[in-house]
Amino acid sequence: MGDRIKPMNRMVKSVYLLSLGCSKNLVDAECMSELIRLDQHILINDPQNADIIIVNTCGFIESAKTEAIEAILEMADFKKPHGRADYLIVTGCLSQRYAADILNDLPEVDAVLGTADYGRITEMINTLYASGSRCLDLPGTAGSIEHLSVKRKPSSGLKYAYVKVAEGCSNRCSYCAIPGIRGDFQSRPLEDIIEESRHLSEAGYEELVLIAQDTTRYGLDLYGRRALTELLRDLCRLPLVRMIRILYVYADGITEELIDLMKNEPKIARYLDLPIQHASDKILKKMNRHDDLARIRQTVFSLRQAMPDIILRSTVMVGFPGEVAEDFKILISALKELRFDRLGCFVFSAEEGTPAYEWRPRVRKNVAEARLSRVMELQQGISLEKNRERIGKIIPVTLETIHEDGIFYIGRSYGEAPEVDPVILVAAGREDITVGQTCLVRILDAGEYELTGETVE
Repeated sequence: MGDRIKPMNRMVKSVYLLSLGCSKNLVDAECMSELIRLDQHILINDPQNADIIIVNTCGFIESAKTEAIEAILEMADFKKPHGRADYLIVTGCLSQRYAADILNDLPEVDAVLGTADYGRITEMINTLYASGSRCLDLPGTAGSIEHLSVKRKPSSGLKYAYVKVAEGCSNRCSYCAIPGIRGDFQSRPLEDIIEESRHLSEAGYEELVLIAQDTTRYGLDLYGRRALTELLRDLCRLPLVRMIRILYVYADGITEELIDLMKNEPKIARYLDLPIQHASDKILKKMNRHDDLARIRQTVFSLRQAMPDIILRSTVMVGFPGEVAEDFKILISALKELRFDRLGCFVFSAEEGTPAYEWRPRVRKNVAEARLSRVMELQQGISLEKNRERIGKIIPVTLETIHEDGIFYIGRSYGEAPEVDPVILVAAGREDITVGQTCLVRILDAGEYELTGETVE
């Protein structure tokens, strides 16, 4: 991280950090927060009272870029002379991708740090106060795992924590800007992940959610082999870990060894997020995806054959350049067959610096949006049916908070990932139930986006 610059008559500053985007970005924000604490500054929850404001941005697709710019401008209103803040720092994906544009077009921004620069956050704060002026330095080369070694405190306030097992991506999907933003895939050393997970579990975080752009690729760059199962076995040996959840997997990395481990190891949630993106082999090839429909179909079959109660989440894209009615028909047919428990869908976004940016013919916006609506309408019915299949079952549920109506607890089981999946509304069947507790719940009712149950003895 280099030597930190310490200004004369240094004073403790109050810092407000706003993090946008995905769980991987959230981990980066948590690491920055811990570095800021270690430098004896104070993190606060109100930008009105901050000396320094940091916006940790997403810049993956157009909507995320728009959200990030709006957030930057909103936070700029809290700067002097109208507000209290001295400096506004922009970090994350947007600043890695468009650093020069931000500094040129947004004079309110005093400094930018890219996705490899999180470890320099306190150095940048001290540099700004030492110089008294903007820092026009541009971010370094994308991608770094150095800052991930910080013993951070997760921000959820609940009993789960994200664990980033790798940074970057080497899959080179033709529509995706992530390799340019985050760099090539870099696996973290296994022992570093184990040490972080031990620290988190000892701090009370019972559920570890493993994340990366492609978790099934873990170890290939570092050890010359897929090492996810090895990592999982070591994590399961940590006595205070109750559940391990795996997100963002590719079908080509789901091996028989991994399926067997998930089937036989009770600490590993029978849950996978398998973003297939499409089902037309023609479109999958243009996307430069590693999987085809046959492999996707076989993978889903193998998972459900081994674990009939597994919950599968996926994501698909519509409107990719060259997608015609027949391709969309194949997608709809596959979704009817595969019947994912949960599904997200988004419209293709042409991203600068990706091969697909210039590709034609483009699908008209109204056509793409109609296809998105058709996918979500289909999935709504499938999700309802899949949720209703769980009625009558008794499952462990962690109670995370109390519903605003004051009647129900809100909880999650192995089948619900944080922040993205339906919740379980739980009526307490006895008086000794408390928030944070994991208890057995019988599912009594189910809708498309939530389940309802009651605690059992």
